[in-house]
Amino acid sequence: MSFEAQRRRVVESLIFMGYLRNPRVIKALLAVPREEFVPDHLRSYAYMDSPLPVGYGQTISAIHMVAIMTEELNPEPGDLVLEVGTGSGYQAAVLAEIVAKQDPSRRGHVYTIERIPELVEFAKRNLTKTGYSDYVTVIQGDGTLGYSEKAPFNKIIVTAAAPSVPQPLLDQLAEGGRLVIPVGDLYVQRLLIVDKINGKIHKRFGIECVFVPLIGEYGWRLEH
Repeated sequence: MSFEAQRRRVVESLIFMGYLRNPRVIKALLAVPREEFVPDHLRSYAYMDSPLPVGYGQTISAIHMVAIMTEELNPEPGDLVLEVGTGSGYQAAVLAEIVAKQDPSRRGHVYTIERIPELVEFAKRNLTKTGYSDYVTVIQGDGTLGYSEKAPFNKIIVTAAAPSVPQPLLDQLAEGGRLVIPVGDLYVQRLLIVDKINGKIHKRFGIECVFVPLIGEYGWRLEH
C-alpha cells in the first residue's frame, strides 16, 4: 500500500473514532507526508498510530495525539503560532498547512523551538524537502522561555510534559489566544487547554497523555 493510501486510511480511522472533526485539521493530516519526518529506517512504520523515536531520547507523537492536540489548539489561517518542542518538524508542518498554506491570502507563520541541535537540523531538512520551510522558522533554544521577539502569539502548543505552565508562555499568549500543553509529573500528564480572554486566564483539562519531559528554566531540570 502506498504511503498516500496509508495516510488516508489512518485519517479515516481517526475520523471514525471521533478524534478528528475539524475539516482544516483533516485536510492538513491528509496533506503532510509523515513518512518524511521519521528516520529513514522507520519509514515503513510512518502510519502506525504510535510514537516513533527520532533520536536523542525524543519521539514523533502518535498520529491520534497530533490530531487531538491540533483540534484542541484550533489553529486558523493567518495565526501566528509558537511550538515548543520541534522534534522532527511534523507537528509544525501540520500547523503550517493550516495557518499558512491552505489560505495563501492569510499568511500565518509557525515559530518552533528545539533545544537539541541535531534535531534542529533534522527538522529543517524535513521541512525544506516537504515544502514547509517558508512557513516555519526553527529556532534552537529553551522553549520554556518562549520567543519574545515575535510575541504575542495567537496559538501556542507544547509537545513535551511540563510540571506547570511556563509563565513566559502565558505572557506571550495574545488576547483571545489559546495554549495547549501536557501538564503533570514525569510519568503521566493531562492536556491543559488555556484561553486568554479579556486579559484573564481560563483553564480546562483534556485527555490523559504521556510525553517526554519539557526541559528548561521553567520546565524540568533533569540530572545528567
